Amino acid sequence: MADLSYTVPGLGTDDSVRLVETLQDRLHAMNDLQLTLKHAHWNVTGPRFIAVHEMIDPQVEDVRGYADDLAERIAQLGASPVGTPGRLVSERSWSDYTVGKADTQEHLRALDAVYDGIIASNRKSITLAGELDPMTEDLLIEQTRGMEKFQWFMRAHLEGSEG
Repeated sequence: MADLSYTVPGLGTDDSVRLVETLQDRLHAMNDLQLTLKHAHWNVTGPRFIAVHEMIDPQVEDVRGYADDLAERIAQLGASPVGTPGRLVSERSWSDYTVGKADTQEHLRALDAVYDGIIASNRKSITLAGELDPMTEDLLIEQTRGMEKFQWFMRAHLEGSEG
């Protein structure tokens, strides 16, 4: 359970704790995702290399911003956001990304699956936030909208490909 120094006006302690817990999980997901995206960026190969390589970097920057916004919201709710690698690994509920140096299509298929999981988890957090706090809900909706758009970009690269 999160320790709170305070919370935002109009939001009770129990609801704040629930929000902090879901936001911390989302913060871990964004920290993991930005590293995963950079890993894919460094390891893509093949004829579509430059297109995919350059497509990934703006998403890395967006995801870094998402992590910062989530951490700041956790702090606004009176808790201390955790961004350490050890806690991320020990608390995450997903497996590590396993694709190394590989064709762009292999990375895009793997990243598509990563985005499926993150977006589904974000939608659960949006539902919770919708019951408790419209500001947190708005933050999560905007981030999810951005990730769905990037997933669409990846899927457009996969569509009609031989893989």
